[in-house]
Amino acid sequence: MSSNKGKDVAEASSSSANNSAAAAVDDPDQQQQKQPPAQLSRYESQKRRDWNTFGQYLRNQRPPVALSQSNSSHVLDFLRYLDQFGKTKVHLQGCVFFGQPEPPGPCTCPLRQAWGSLDALIGRLRAAYEENGGLPESNPFASGAIRVYLREVRDSQAKARGIPYKKKKKKRNLIKANHDHSSNPNFTTMQQRS
Repeated sequence: MSSNKGKDVAEASSSSANNSAAAAVDDPDQQQQKQPPAQLSRYESQKRRDWNTFGQYLRNQRPPVALSQSNSSHVLDFLRYLDQFGKTKVHLQGCVFFGQPEPPGPCTCPLRQAWGSLDALIGRLRAAYEENGGLPESNPFASGAIRVYLREVRDSQAKARGIPYKKKKKKRNLIKANHDHSSNPNFTTMQQRS
């Protein structure tokens, strides 16, 4: 008897699922309402998280600061605040491991946010500011003071950790060179001969 009861429940649930599926096909408005919202990309969800974190930071200031009133000094304070959550060991000038990329032992030097993390964060916040109605010319994340701060962090971390910063070469020249070769009719005939 218990097996029939389970069978009845299964049949009832499948028939109700069929009825609702048929109703959804008949009513396109219902079909659009039932679809889950599109999944955000990793970048978009991180950007939203960063934007909310910055907004929370401003609300926690005494007195609270409105997002529209924020400026580059608030952004710099926010970046310095984030250093307490960093995971990158940055050796101080007097440390015996200063300038060594892989120190042989532990030291008491502080952990900081890595330059690359801060640079990516500023890029996301800069985009989020404009997406949330901010004007590009008043974007506090795009100010010269922020660029100078990031450059100083990059240089000091590179020196303290003994890791030279090398700017990556742009790939445009390689792409252009390949395009020039492929569009050159003599290039293809030379290849065919060899």
